[in-house]
Amino acid sequence: MVVAALGLLAAGVWLLADQGWRMPALIAIGGLLGMALYHAAFGFTAAYRRMIVRREVGAVSAQLVMLAVGTALFAPTLAEGTVFGGRVYGAIAPAGVQVAVGAFFFGLGMQLGNGCGSGTLFTLGGGSTRMMATLLAFVAGSFWASLHMQWWSATPRWPEIALGHEIGWTTAVILQLAVFAAVWWGLRRWGRIDRREGDGATGWKRLLRGNWPFLWGALALALLNWLTLVVAGHAWSITWAFTLWGAKTAQLVGWDPTGNWFWTGGFTENALKGSLLEDTVSVMNAGIVLGALAAAGLAGRYAPRIDFPLRSLAAAAIGGLLMGYGARIAFGCNIGAFFSGVISTSLHGWLWIALALPGTWLGVKLRPFFGLSND
Repeated sequence: MVVAALGLLAAGVWLLADQGWRMPALIAIGGLLGMALYHAAFGFTAAYRRMIVRREVGAVSAQLVMLAVGTALFAPTLAEGTVFGGRVYGAIAPAGVQVAVGAFFFGLGMQLGNGCGSGTLFTLGGGSTRMMATLLAFVAGSFWASLHMQWWSATPRWPEIALGHEIGWTTAVILQLAVFAAVWWGLRRWGRIDRREGDGATGWKRLLRGNWPFLWGALALALLNWLTLVVAGHAWSITWAFTLWGAKTAQLVGWDPTGNWFWTGGFTENALKGSLLEDTVSVMNAGIVLGALAAAGLAGRYAPRIDFPLRSLAAAAIGGLLMGYGARIAFGCNIGAFFSGVISTSLHGWLWIALALPGTWLGVKLRPFFGLSND
C-alpha cells in the first residue's frame, strides 16, 4: 500500500512536470499534508466534539498554536506581497450573512458527515469508505451553492477587511497572538488536557508510523500552509476544488454554464474550461488523499470496510451536502475560511469560527439520531 501510494504521488509529479516546478511541488506538499493529518489525526470535527461533550481541549489548544505559528509565518510574506517575483494573496473575503449562515451549516454538517474539509480527504485516503459518501455529497452541495451565489452575494455584508492592511501587520500579529494566548489560557483553565498516547514508537519510527502528538500536527500544518502560500501564491484551500469537480461533472450530463453568474467571466470560467491538472487546489487535494494512503500503509492501519448502517450513510450524505453548500457560500471550510482566513488576519475567518461552533453543537446533539456515537 505504501509503495502504491508513493508510486501514484511520483506519477503525479511526473505528469505535472511539463507545467513547471510549482504543480509538482504542490502535489508533494499535499502529500505531506495528508501524512501529517493522518499521523496526528488532526481533524477539527472530533476536536470540537470532544471539547463540547467531554471538555477535552488538547486538540483545540493545538489548533491555537497552529494559528499563532501560521500568523507569524504569513505576516511578513503577505506584508512583502511577492515571493520569487510572483504575487501572494491571503485568504481574505467579505464578512456577512453568507459567511455566518455557511459556517453554521458547515459546523452542523461536519458532525453528521464525521469529517471536515481536510478530514474528509485524509480519512478517505486512510481507508474510510464511508467518507466516499460524504465526499460525493460534499461535491454536490458545493456545486449546488455555486448556482445561488448571485443571491447570496446580495445579502448584507462588510467588505473585505484584513487587520494587517487596516492597522499594520505588526499590530495585527500582536493583537491576534494576544487573542490566541487568552483563549488558550481560558481553555486550559476550563477544560482538561487529553494527551495523545503513542504505541511505544519513538524518534523516526513515530514520525513515519504515527501516533503524533497534536503539537506535531499543528506545527506541520502551519509550516505547510505557509509553503503553499509561497509556492501557489495563495493560502491552503480545499473546497474550491469540490465546487469545480461538481461543475465539470454537471457539464458531462448536459449542464450549460452559459449565463450563470458564478461561472461566467474571470477565474471560475477559466477553471471550468481548463484541465483539473491546472487547478492548484485539485492537485493538492489529490496529494492529500495519496499522502494519507501512504501514512495509513506505514502505520499498518489501512483496512477499508463497506458494511455501514443505512442511518450512518444518510448522515454522511446530509452532512456532506451541508458542508458543501456551507463552504461555498462562506468562502471556504475549516481550512480555507477559518485556518487560512484567520492567519491572513481576515475578519471573515473569525466570523466563520464564531458561527461554526454553534452549528457543531447542534450537530453533536443530532448525531445519536443517526446512530453516531459522541464518545
